[in-house]
Amino acid sequence: MEGTGRAARYRDVFANGEFRALWLAELVSSAGDQVARVALSVLVYVRTESAALSAFTFALTFLPALLGPLLAGLADRYPRREVMIVCDLSRGAVMTVMALPFVPLWAMFPLIFVAQLLSSPSNAARGALLADVLTGDKLTVGQGLRQIVGQIAQVGGFAVGGFLVTTLSPYGSLGVNAASFFVSAAVLFLGVRHRPAANGDAKSISLLESTRRGARLVFADRQLRTLIWIIWMIGLPVTADGLAVPYASHISSDPTAGSWLLAASPVGAIIGAFLITKLQPAIRLRLMAPLAGLSGLPLLVCVWQPNLIVSAVLFALSGAAAAYMVVAPATFIQRSPQATRGQVVGLMTSGYIASQGVCLALGGVVADRLGPGGALGVAGAVALVLGAVLTVAWQRVSLAEVSHGPAESAA
Repeated sequence: MEGTGRAARYRDVFANGEFRALWLAELVSSAGDQVARVALSVLVYVRTESAALSAFTFALTFLPALLGPLLAGLADRYPRREVMIVCDLSRGAVMTVMALPFVPLWAMFPLIFVAQLLSSPSNAARGALLADVLTGDKLTVGQGLRQIVGQIAQVGGFAVGGFLVTTLSPYGSLGVNAASFFVSAAVLFLGVRHRPAANGDAKSISLLESTRRGARLVFADRQLRTLIWIIWMIGLPVTADGLAVPYASHISSDPTAGSWLLAASPVGAIIGAFLITKLQPAIRLRLMAPLAGLSGLPLLVCVWQPNLIVSAVLFALSGAAAAYMVVAPATFIQRSPQATRGQVVGLMTSGYIASQGVCLALGGVVADRLGPGGALGVAGAVALVLGAVLTVAWQRVSLAEVSHGPAESAA
């Protein structure tokens, strides 16, 4: 197991030109995605005056993740840079159509679905290619920078999206999102070198069979199986984002209280990602599973519904603990076979996105019965228990690896 030596530094990672291109392309496209989510929600609400349909539109951006693994194998069959470029150009074209004012509202929903479905092979290719561009501890630090980018894009994209919707209209904002994909494709074309397909022979089998083999590979391997459950449980602390506004209404009369809580989690995640990348690699690996469980402890305290300041600190602490996601995906990628890395990374990524949607939906159902504070407490308790179980499982896997050497899947 890799975990010795000094921790890689941010400047070590940014010295790699290909990583800089991947990082910048992801920043641009991720921010564009957030702008699109705001624009679509506003557009649907303005044209239908239906809050339920507006919320459904937002949720629809997560739904294609359930089908994501079926397309993830494309990242192994074809050159990964080209997969990302084609997906970006295709998504840009779809968003361009959506930005046309005469496109009927009913057509927006299948277009949204297609645009988000195209992100699956792109994300799989990006995650797999990152392991070709960065090696060793640099991969973990690079994943940390991606985590920070994702949180900044989430906060900044929503803020910019609100501004663009009021200044350019929802259609203009969708046009900005379309442009972001074309810019991302250009950055990838100019900044990332071509590499041959990792597993061109996989074209002889169907995508469904490729998906089945990838899932079997992951769940038959103790390391990968434990890691993917650690990654997928991220949906539990993310429940706080979905319940922030109704929870805020119970603890404060300040109309901006919900915004403070929504900002607290990503701010905590940014701080946590920065701190965890400063630790020695071996320490990170030991803390990964315990932090996954501890991300639920602050949410459990929310059962008592403390005041806004304390609640914001609790949300931030949960976000900081959830920064274990800097380490877990990088570790999963390193231990996956290079030839099928796109497929298994696609499974990991799709499950990670889907778990958030499922936990957000279940959190709303529980909140209707127990109140927002009670629902946060349930999510926190489940995270603590699941984190404890996975901590024991990961320790056993780690001890077995030390005793018998790295698993074949890491070869």
